[in-house]
Formats: sequence, structure tokens, C-alpha cells
Amino acid sequence: MVCLSPMESNTHTHTFRLIKTTPANQPTSQNKTLSTPIEPGLALQGVGWMTRKMVGLATVTLDIKQFSAPPSPPAEPTSENFTHVEIEQTGTGGMKGSTEKRCLDYTFRDHSDWLFGHVKGQSKWISTAEITDDFLKSGWIETDAEKTGPNGESHLLSYVESYDAGWTATQIWGFKECSDGKRRYARNVVIAKGSERVELQLYYDYLE
Repeated sequence: MVCLSPMESNTHTHTFRLIKTTPANQPTSQNKTLSTPIEPGLALQGVGWMTRKMVGLATVTLDIKQFSAPPSPPAEPTSENFTHVEIEQTGTGGMKGSTEKRCLDYTFRDHSDWLFGHVKGQSKWISTAEITDDFLKSGWIETDAEKTGPNGESHLLSYVESYDAGWTATQIWGFKECSDGKRRYARNVVIAKGSERVELQLYYDYLE
């Protein structure tokens, strides 16, 4: 994701699997995973204890489709094409799936699912220089190969507000070089509610 030019007309599909943190009761020497535990973020979003545990134990797979097309509603149809990102998320252990559809024109669109309820979100391409939060802009690979946005941007910004629970979630997507030397698709995430804030780093493996 965030690796193909939005000006290309063909549809591109990528599949990633989230690298999760091993349970805390396992020896640290056996922990070969990279992502931040997501439970504190889910708790701030008002997700119940049982659901948080189920999500935390599940292996999450994202099927990501990226393509270029006119903007989706509620935006008015235009002759200009925008990047669209559609994600089918599935999980093991009985975790329900979900579908996310993003149009990178930075227009708010409503979305509802079983985990986060009724929300509105907006997305766009963004350069590192435009990111003002120190955590969100940290750790990214910054080479010409990453600059695949229409104006040379390296990242995707996703911003979501909850109608029901009062939280916001800001994500930056891109690529990072991990401690094992591998380049991986990653997300820096900030979940905020009032004065509370949770920072997450999520890493994904590419599945052949």
C-alpha cells in the first residue's frame, strides 16, 4: 500500500498480515513481533473487554485494493480522478470481518461497523513536511521510491471521528525499515479522547 502511482488506471491488489505482539507471559527472547499492543487503543475507543481480548488474539489480514476513479459520494462527480483504497479485513478466532472504503479527496464520509460503531472519516495523500505531530511523522523511509502521491507525497493520512464515543483516530501509512532489516508496510496511529492519548505502531507482512 502507498507504493503505486495513483495516476495508473489499473487496479492493484495487495494482501498484508498484521504482525502482532506475543502475549506478555511469554519470554521476551521469544517475542519476534513488532507491533504495539492495540488493547489500550481499543479501550480508549470504548471497545468492551471481551472484544478487546478477541481482537488482540486474532491474526488480522488486510486485502487492500488501490485504484483511480472519480470521487465517491457525497462528493460531486468530477472529471478528475482520485486514489481509492478499499480494505477487506478478516481475522482468525471468530473475529468478524469489516470493509473500509477510502477516497483520497479529503471529504468526510460516514462509516459504520461492528467494532467502532458510527464514525466519519477523511483521507488524503500527505508529505512528511505536512505532518505536524512528532510521533506520527517518525520512523519513515524517505526516498524517491516512496514518493508515489500525485504531487510526490510519501504517505496516506486517515482521520476518523466517532459520533458515539467521542474519540478521534489519526493514522499515517507508509513504509519503515524494521529491526530485522526488512522494509514493511506500517501505520503510525494516534487515538485521542479528551486529554487521553494512545500511540500505536502497526507493522504488516506482505503475503504472496
